[in-house]
This record gives sequence, structure tokens and C-alpha cells, in this order.
Amino acid sequence: MAGHAYATLAGTRRERAQGAPGGPRRAGVVWPLATVGAVFTAAQLLLVRPGLGLGWDETVYVSQVSGHAPAAFFSAPRARGVSLLVAPVASWSSSTPLLRVYLALLSGLALYLALRAWRPLFPVRVLTVAGTLFASLWITLFYGPQAMPNYWVAIGALTAAACTLRAVTGPSDRAALWGLAASGALMAWMRPMDAALAALPLLVLVLLRRRWTVLAVLLGGLAAGAVEWVVEAYTAYGGLLNRLSDGSDIQGGLGWHLAVADQLRSLGGRTLCRPCTGALPGPAVTLWWCALPLLALLGLAVAVRAGRAATTVLPLASAAAAAFPYLFMIGYAAPRFLLPAYALLAIPVADALCRLTTTRAGTRRPVATTLALLTLAAHLTVQLTVLLPLVDRTAAAHRDWSRTAATLHRLGVRGPCLLTGHEAIPVAFYAGCSSAATTGHNANSTSTAIARTARRQPVATLVAPGDRLPDYARTWPSVRLGELRLYYAVPEGP
Repeated sequence: MAGHAYATLAGTRRERAQGAPGGPRRAGVVWPLATVGAVFTAAQLLLVRPGLGLGWDETVYVSQVSGHAPAAFFSAPRARGVSLLVAPVASWSSSTPLLRVYLALLSGLALYLALRAWRPLFPVRVLTVAGTLFASLWITLFYGPQAMPNYWVAIGALTAAACTLRAVTGPSDRAALWGLAASGALMAWMRPMDAALAALPLLVLVLLRRRWTVLAVLLGGLAAGAVEWVVEAYTAYGGLLNRLSDGSDIQGGLGWHLAVADQLRSLGGRTLCRPCTGALPGPAVTLWWCALPLLALLGLAVAVRAGRAATTVLPLASAAAAAFPYLFMIGYAAPRFLLPAYALLAIPVADALCRLTTTRAGTRRPVATTLALLTLAAHLTVQLTVLLPLVDRTAAAHRDWSRTAATLHRLGVRGPCLLTGHEAIPVAFYAGCSSAATTGHNANSTSTAIARTARRQPVATLVAPGDRLPDYARTWPSVRLGELRLYYAVPEGP
């Protein structure tokens, strides 16, 4: 029993009881984890920069609540959690830097709370290392301040795993039940299907332990987060099965697709790898990615030897469940898809590293500690080597969208207006226009309807090399924008 999770919880409670409230022991519990969250926030603001314009998917989410531009087409796989998350800022301000600062602060606080949820299960040093490893990934730093759902699914999954373990082993832990409900709702609020996958091992554990109250709380949290998505499936997508089918089609059809190599290729700094061709990333990135599961398995061995396997098996199982469809069921890759798995793997990896660098008596192993520090320095170097050029490329692409929007305004295409064609969704947001498409996953109009709109308000279409010029734009004047050609129609005033 000494190595069981019950003993871990009991030992933690005794430790807390020995220190007075607010005393040095309590401060020691809080501040290392709070420091990780604060440094994570500062790193986002310094490295990713608040002035980075909104990306394609971000414009879709933000436009749902922003007064800057009409709401963009909302495709079947998306959920409205991100739109609600950014609403406190985006509903009254069009400032992207303000939104970035808000999200960076929120993501740092969320990371602290997620790590704090694990405090009764692991020592602070393990959680500090875990938080540092996860927060320093280029993917985490890049997406933390963005209006995207994947980081928040990761935080929800990390918190839910901790709260499930605590609730199962400590029935009187009310904080764990509240945390489980909130984290389940957060995951489902952001991406319902990802939430279901990450929660599957948690449900299995709860059923095996026959903790019916915990089961009700977990299912209730997931249901509360997913209810809007399910209701919207019937009001806007022809039913739940239709929405799931449409979502599968947009992702290229879910089925057996070996996407492991695709995910590895994307780690070289590609936010979306579709189609995923080209060379694999450099040896350093490849070595880091291949070492991650090995270190996680080492963490499992450490936990089994210490007699507390459950605290490591659950996050490993949840990480595997969350990652499985993105490694084996879709035909393309994006690094952000694996953020929940990285967050969950950070716990056993950190446990393994801390165990390797300390003796049973708690003293440091000098050689192992030096090697661990060198490994951490190499890890940080690899992440920054990928992150910094990616930020520069992304900023340049967003500036191109902004320049295109300025050209549209100069030509008289101002709101209310409509934009179609190549990259119409993000450019339309920058220009304050609506966007439309007649084909593809974002199809929401017809050529006839667009031609009719052009008779009463400004309409423009962006045509990339090799693309077919729509019939409705054949008589419109045009200008060249780099490799693109912009066709536009501005009705004469009354």
C-alpha cells in the first residue's frame, strides 16, 4: 500500500497539514508551478509577438463574435468554444495585439491550474519539469496565444486525467470532482471528438473502479461542453450523423491512413502538411520526436517499480487515445493535433528524468543531472530553431493578406462587400468583407448568387495561377497582386 496512489494522497495531505496556511511550505507548493505559467506567458509574448496577425482558422473563429467582419462559413468539424473564449475581447475590439495578450495570459494561467491539479499525485519538481517540457515546445508556444482549440483540449485533457485519478482514489476530494467537470466541459467545448477520445481511458478506469459519482461528473462535463455542437448539428447540418459525415469528408475521409511520417515532416515548422510531401526534418527534431515515447515508457517503468503505475498508465493511455486518429486515421498532418498527447506525455517523461537524476535518498546524481541539463538545453535550442523562422514566415504571410485588403479598399471594395476565390476567408476578414465559395469544403453560395450580389455591392475574386476564372468575373477589371490576379466589381452609386 505504501507505493499506491492512496499513499501518495495521504502523504501529501500530511505534508500540507504540517505547514501553517500561507507558510513557506505552502509557498513552495505554489510558486514553482506559477513560475512555469508566468514564464510561458512571457515567452509567448516575446517570441511569438502580439502583433502577429490572425491566421486562416483564427479568422473563422474570431469572425463569429467580432464586429470587424461578417461571420465566415463555419464548417462541420469546428466547434464554437474558441469563439466564446475570445468573445470577451473580440466582441468589442478589433485589436489583434490585445487579443494575443489576453490569450497568452489565459494560457499561462490555465497551464498553472492544470499542473496544480496533479500536485497530490506527483512532487512539485516533477510537475515543474513536466510544465517546462510542454510549455517549451515550439507548437505550444506558437499556439498558446492563438485563437485555436488544440491547446485548450490539451489543458483539459491534462487536468481531467489528474482529477480522475484523484476522484477515484479519494472520494471526498470535491475539488477533483469540480475540476473533472470543468475540464471535461472545456475539452468538449473546443473539440467534441477529441474530447471523447482523450476521455475514453478515463471512462474505462472509472467503470473498472465502479465510481458512479465520478462517472456521472465526467459524462456530465463532456455533455455540457458538447451540447451546443450537437444541437447545432440538427439546426444547421441536417443532424448529428450528417455533421459527423461532413466532418469526415473535410478531413479526407476517416479510415486507415498511416500518418506517422506526415506528423514527423510537419514538425520541421509546417503548420499544415496537406498534402504532406517533402523531406523529413533535421536529425535533431527527428531524435527529439523519437525519444519522446521512449522516455514515456521509461516513466512507466519507473512508476511500476515505485508501485504507483496507475498515475502513469492513465495519462499514457489518454495520450495514446488522443493521438491515435491523427497518426493512423487521416491522410494529412498538423503539429497542433498532437498537443493533447504531448501535454499528457510530459508527466511520465518528467517523472523519468527526475528519477534518473536523483537517488532514493533524494540527493542529486551529478553526472545524470549534468546530462539532463545538457539535454534540456538541446531541447530548447531545437524548439527555438523551428519556432523563430516559423513566426517570421507566418507574419510575412499575414502581412500579404493585409496588403491585399488595403488594395481592395483602394479599389473601392469596402464593407459591405463580398470576396471569393483564393484564400478568400482570411483576406475577407482583413478587409471587413463577407466570403463565399461555390465549391470545396467551404461552399456556401452559387455563381448566380454572387453575380446578383455584384450588382448591388462591391465583389472581388482572387485567382491563383492555374485556377479557372469564374464566369461571373470575366468582364470585371483586374489588377495583379504578386502571383495572384484580383478581379473586382464596384457598382456605381445611385
